[in-house]
Amino acid sequence: MSSPSILGGTSLFTGFTKLCKGLAVVLVAGHIVVQILPPAVNYLALIPARTIPFVWNLITAGYIEQSIYGVVASTLCLLIMGKLLEQVWGSKEFLKFIFIANFLISVCVFITAISLYYITRRENYLYMPISGFQGILAGFLVGIKQIIPDQELSLLRIKAKWFSSLMLLIAIAISFFTAESATYLPTLIFGTYMSWIYLRYFQRKPETKLRGDPSDEFAFSSFFPEFLRPIIDPIASIFHRMLCGRFETSTEDHGDTLGGAPLPGSDPIEATRRRERGARALEERLATAPSAEELNKDALENV
Repeated sequence: MSSPSILGGTSLFTGFTKLCKGLAVVLVAGHIVVQILPPAVNYLALIPARTIPFVWNLITAGYIEQSIYGVVASTLCLLIMGKLLEQVWGSKEFLKFIFIANFLISVCVFITAISLYYITRRENYLYMPISGFQGILAGFLVGIKQIIPDQELSLLRIKAKWFSSLMLLIAIAISFFTAESATYLPTLIFGTYMSWIYLRYFQRKPETKLRGDPSDEFAFSSFFPEFLRPIIDPIASIFHRMLCGRFETSTEDHGDTLGGAPLPGSDPIEATRRRERGARALEERLATAPSAEELNKDALENV
């Protein structure tokens, strides 16, 4: 039996963590800075032609929202999704995930922009300021897919495991009708893919000293409809061998370890336990959140 849905319940807008609130302040502060000092965008956003020598924009770009709509949406999504992921992963791992994913996204976007310039010779790829928290939010959706794949969004009855895929599908569809897609689409794509790679192969579990999530439910093909998986799996296996093939070649001599450390994604049981912890986190949060009836009762008593 599925647990109550935090994704559509009364606890959706309550219980925000201190870390998430602090990160929200960073987003708001970044937006205020670029509004008061517009030239700051040239130093804080990712502008490929200026990344060298301004290499710090590989880090700062992810926290700079240039529009009021962007900062409001990013702040709300950070608070709502972050409180769940932080509770399951822990504050240290949650912050580590944001930092690593943000940096990898920026590097990939930088390389893509430079490559597109050399292919097309269009200078707008070099001087277009790219920034925003949307890449990290795409990564959050991957994290939610991992820990509560069968949880449903009560409003639309869509399972959490499809959030990432649906988000990318909508973003790609919109990109055909807007010229602004170059500023967000690569960030969303790399945010999803790099976050999946980190969670799939490299995220460490301090309590077990294991890394990654090898479960079939979190395979790359799980982002696609069932009928496409026979096509996707052989392609994904190539990248799998690239990422951990060098570890697997040593298993005959060292079992399932490398130098005493477990291989990336070497324990499917731990992956199942992680999803169970995610479900428990939802239930605990719902148990401590006041119900709608209690809120109405309190309101009537205060009248």
